Amino acid sequence: MFQLFRKDVLKCLRVDERFVKESDHADLTCTIAFKIAKEEKRNPLDIARELAERLEPVGYIGKIEVVNGYINFFASEEFLEDTINTIIDTDENYGNLRFEGKILIEHTSANPDGPLHIGHMRNSIIGDSLARIFRKAGFDVTTHYYVNDMGRQIAIAVLGYRLFGLDNAKKPDHAVVDVYIKANEEIEKNPELEKEVEKLMLDYENFEGDAVRDFKFVVERALEGIKQTLRSLNVNHDEYVWESEFLRNGYVDRVLSILEGRGLIERDGAWFVKLEKPVILRRENGTTLYITRDLAYHLWKGERFERFINILGSDHKLYGRQLSEILDLINLRKPEIVFFEFVSLPEGSMSTRRGKFVSADDLISKVYEEARRIVEDRDLSEDEKDRIAKSVAVGAIRFDFVKVAPEKPMIFDWSKALDFERQTSSYIQYSHARCCSILRKAVKSGMPELEFRPEICTDIERRLVILLSKFPCVIERVIDELKPSYIAEYLLSVSNVFNEFYRGHRVLGEDSEVRMHRLAIVDAVRIVLRNGLDLLGIEALERM
Repeated sequence: MFQLFRKDVLKCLRVDERFVKESDHADLTCTIAFKIAKEEKRNPLDIARELAERLEPVGYIGKIEVVNGYINFFASEEFLEDTINTIIDTDENYGNLRFEGKILIEHTSANPDGPLHIGHMRNSIIGDSLARIFRKAGFDVTTHYYVNDMGRQIAIAVLGYRLFGLDNAKKPDHAVVDVYIKANEEIEKNPELEKEVEKLMLDYENFEGDAVRDFKFVVERALEGIKQTLRSLNVNHDEYVWESEFLRNGYVDRVLSILEGRGLIERDGAWFVKLEKPVILRRENGTTLYITRDLAYHLWKGERFERFINILGSDHKLYGRQLSEILDLINLRKPEIVFFEFVSLPEGSMSTRRGKFVSADDLISKVYEEARRIVEDRDLSEDEKDRIAKSVAVGAIRFDFVKVAPEKPMIFDWSKALDFERQTSSYIQYSHARCCSILRKAVKSGMPELEFRPEICTDIERRLVILLSKFPCVIERVIDELKPSYIAEYLLSVSNVFNEFYRGHRVLGEDSEVRMHRLAIVDAVRIVLRNGLDLLGIEALERM
């Protein structure tokens, strides 16, 4: 809705949209007078007044004011009424946009040599949230987990499996990391085992012997456990795409042929492309590297999708630059890469090789136990307590991992994330549950048909309705900038203004006209909070 008001303002002004901004003092403000004043060496207030005198309100513009050189615009009562009616009428579809196109989002893609740690969780949550937001915007979205089944680390895990077997009593990804750590310890004691690792890599790349069977078994076991963890966070992938597939389907040969045809491959035993630093694509023994298969994967992506987005840790920036530069050299489309900073850990390093990491499973379990403790004294059945604790725990994790912009480092503090009074997922979920409680009580007392009355709006009600109208704009901003943190910030703003409204305004205790007006606002807030939480993979609880 707010986009329509903005269009009316631009139509009224006939200026470049960069001069129209949101403001704390108006619904929209225009700064063009300052630019003209600088050019003509005049007072911006005089220019703003001259411009405003010639303006005729159109569409949803209700009032125009000039203050200190700014031309301020305020939405009409009709706009407020249409906003509330649109939200209630469209319900779960409110916020839907009409973008088109096939989008691929690749996220998580952790090596299948053990369980996910909390750094991987941020990747998963950012990627899954973006996928949900892009779908809401109308795109045809596919999500991929790119399975690194060919690297040295997987070969070491396979060696560990051959030496020690897997403990079937353990969650499968934890069983895999156990043998991976043991194999690394054995290699340190007996460096001759490096030859076995090299042979495993070569055999698997050539699809020879028992290597294919053993690699497939170990990787699938690790993925089975990883999928369990992702499901517990409400994260799902449409497809798990294995690296080795691009050797089988000929895409690695195709991309190498393209590079060679452009004269970009140099040979000195190994094959490499010379960028700022040489990037090796094929070792002397004939095996390819991760970047070689990834180039093939991106050739494949470009043939099927109009836009593809990769979520990578900030330690992959050099790799991301090299990948993009090589794709540029052969005129293939590059991915849009969202780099995220890692979650800091007081426990120290997250080195899987030495077993020093905090697994996602451990963190999820810890947060769930604390959430269960918080709801223990509530007047609820045990099943309800379990369900609410799970939703609150998942919400606390997902929200805290996404609310910080990807490029900023973050510290996850579970005690703060579960605080219902702080700026947390729990606070937003509680605000939604409060809306539901008000509406339930209204139904019991014989709720009249909702009817929003813009002419009786208080200042805080008006501010809340304007904020609700901006939900589609926030979604569009995420599509442009790839920052799901904007949704988190927006939901906190809605919750804050709603609770300010709730503290200062009776709803059920008012006369019929005011009651049905305020109930309409409450219902619209409920819808926006529910739809927004869904974009972040968080359940909008009706009772807490």
